[in-house]
Amino acid sequence: MAVGIYKKGQGYWTRLMSAIALGMLVLMGAVWLWQLLEQLRIGTVQQVYVQATGSVILLAVAGWLGYWLIGCKPRVVDFMIATEGEMKKVNWSSRREILGSTWVVIGLTVFIAIFCFCFDRVFQQIFTWVDVLESTGG
Repeated sequence: MAVGIYKKGQGYWTRLMSAIALGMLVLMGAVWLWQLLEQLRIGTVQQVYVQATGSVILLAVAGWLGYWLIGCKPRVVDFMIATEGEMKKVNWSSRREILGSTWVVIGLTVFIAIFCFCFDRVFQQIFTWVDVLESTGG
């Protein structure tokens, strides 16, 4: 196993954001483990040492695993580099296009809701006239 970053300088932002996300997950896991180990008693060892040891081991193992996956494993690194390359090709919509599309969706949703409400009332009236439904009085 070679020591160092595989294809250093390529896929920088994808690797950085993946490392940040992994770090946040690991820190949340360390906090969870710290709280979980409050209930574990090991002889006369102070509780804080048990909690700290478990959390540090988790941080070390996850840190090494993250370094290996994000920095050294060729298949994962090549995937991240390709992902960043594809994201650069994406044609992102402008604010005006997004607002226009949002208003179209809201308008169609309101129209369909009113349309369904009207047909529901029509069918309710028809079924009331043929005595399938009882009159609701309102």
